[in-house]
Amino acid sequence: MEKAWETALSTRTDLEKYGDNSLVLFALGLKFGLEDLESIAANALTDGSDDKKCDLVYVDTDEGFAVIAQCYKSTKLRKEAPANKASDLNTAVSWLLQRPIAELPDGLKSAAQELRSALQESTVTTLHIWYVHNLNESKNVLNELKTVESTAQAALEKQFPEKKVKLQALEVGDPTLSEWYSDALSPILVDEKFEIPVQGGFEITGLNWSAYITAIPAKFLHRVYKRHKTRLFSANVRDYLGSRQSDANINFGIKNTAEKEPYNFWVFNNGLTVLVNKYDRKEKGNKIFLVVDGISVVNGAQTTGAIGSLRKQPADTALVPARFVQTSDKDILFGIIRYNNSQNKVTASDFRSTDPIQKRLREQMEKIPQAEYEGGRRGGHEDVIRRRPDLLPSYTVGQALAALQQDPVTAYNQKTNIWVSDTFYSKYFNEHTTAPHIVFAYSLLRSVEAKKMRLVEKTRRSDASMTVAEKDQTAFFRHRGSTFLLTAAISGCLETVLLRSIPNLFRLSFGESISPKEAQAIWDDIVETVTPFCMQLQGALTDGLKSKERVNEAIQRFQSLVLATVEVNRDRYKAFASKIISK
Repeated sequence: MEKAWETALSTRTDLEKYGDNSLVLFALGLKFGLEDLESIAANALTDGSDDKKCDLVYVDTDEGFAVIAQCYKSTKLRKEAPANKASDLNTAVSWLLQRPIAELPDGLKSAAQELRSALQESTVTTLHIWYVHNLNESKNVLNELKTVESTAQAALEKQFPEKKVKLQALEVGDPTLSEWYSDALSPILVDEKFEIPVQGGFEITGLNWSAYITAIPAKFLHRVYKRHKTRLFSANVRDYLGSRQSDANINFGIKNTAEKEPYNFWVFNNGLTVLVNKYDRKEKGNKIFLVVDGISVVNGAQTTGAIGSLRKQPADTALVPARFVQTSDKDILFGIIRYNNSQNKVTASDFRSTDPIQKRLREQMEKIPQAEYEGGRRGGHEDVIRRRPDLLPSYTVGQALAALQQDPVTAYNQKTNIWVSDTFYSKYFNEHTTAPHIVFAYSLLRSVEAKKMRLVEKTRRSDASMTVAEKDQTAFFRHRGSTFLLTAAISGCLETVLLRSIPNLFRLSFGESISPKEAQAIWDDIVETVTPFCMQLQGALTDGLKSKERVNEAIQRFQSLVLATVEVNRDRYKAFASKIISK
């Protein structure tokens, strides 16, 4: 009988093209709540037969973690997954962390460079090593993964001796996938009953919901976090993000207040929003207790995690503002999750969702066929499990706009900062930004990703028809961030392609009647035409996509070749220009 997660995976038509690797991408999305797995696949999946037993290397410097994964998808019912596939991860770890970069196969060089750089710079502090499969988990695999952990730990201590990296090797089989899938559907995982001492409070009721507002002892949060850890945050967009000893870091500030000024904690802290199955106020003598059944911190993960990670219990005087909400209405439940979730730095895209610009863009996007845009709002649980086919994910839109403005370094390395930083945000989301222009930028990025996918498929099939030029292009696309770099380079050639000057790039679009899929098809011809010049961009990818100076120099070389061949492609460019609307 098909499991619930298997049914959900079968509905992900966007992942079908990745074959067996669809499983590891699906697992990644479930575990970390990632929506745009196509853009992730374009950069994180390895390709070719010489992958050194590594199918995926995903590096997320925004969240401070990386995943190295080997995937096995069985078409037959077996008792358990083969343990030798787990032991293969020893090979993957050794190549990625220890072998000289020059000795690595082309498909792994860029991944290893990016991972090592992130570990060295401490932008990655947690390393997950996964063996992902669709069978039962076993003791044999567990034993092999313990060896993998030892291999990885030794490599980290040797290569990065002064860095503290949390390490976990995990078998992600049917039981774990079932659990992650269930977690994605269920907002309250900690279903115990708690009696919380309070000094008083008051209740507010609405249509199909009620809430109790009070102050709770920080001691309670300290105790419950020690026991349940991140399961407390099942309804939160992000788990606890950790703390650094910096005045600018919110979590460090929370811990500092709890330790040094506990009597002021209530007035300094914004407090928590907590989902519960049920709550009740109870009096025992002259004491008041709030009795709650089930608990999930929907807003306040940073407060809870900071208090919970204190070495000593906070003082009795440390109180935390809190509201406990109960509802049986699923729409209200997930509305609470969507609109209450917060992140470090007062969230990224979530808090931009109320921006008038995003409101206008959402309204404009409604007029475009087969296009949905959340405008900064994080997708709900359903978006993670069952990707809406017409959705333009907010983070990817920000990346596409940055790449179109010829800033691929920001697009690739700072997808969250595009929404956090006022400087970046105003560059890409301003009064000139329109929904048709978003489709224009987004569809170019998707066209470039599709071009890479076609080349990778040829490589995997060892296609005899593959030309030398195509092999060179595949080598270019193996670099992390190459899709954003090529998107930026193509954008830099638009004056040549359109045969006129472009005073304001934001004015360009295909109009309101063109869907993102149709827009991608329009771009495909241009992408096919200019991709052969991509080798001129290689210099910008030396040591990763980091230097804006090298990017500008590489794009200029790319532009000169496109300009030199304009006469040969004039008819093609005219056909493309005829579809452009500028207003």
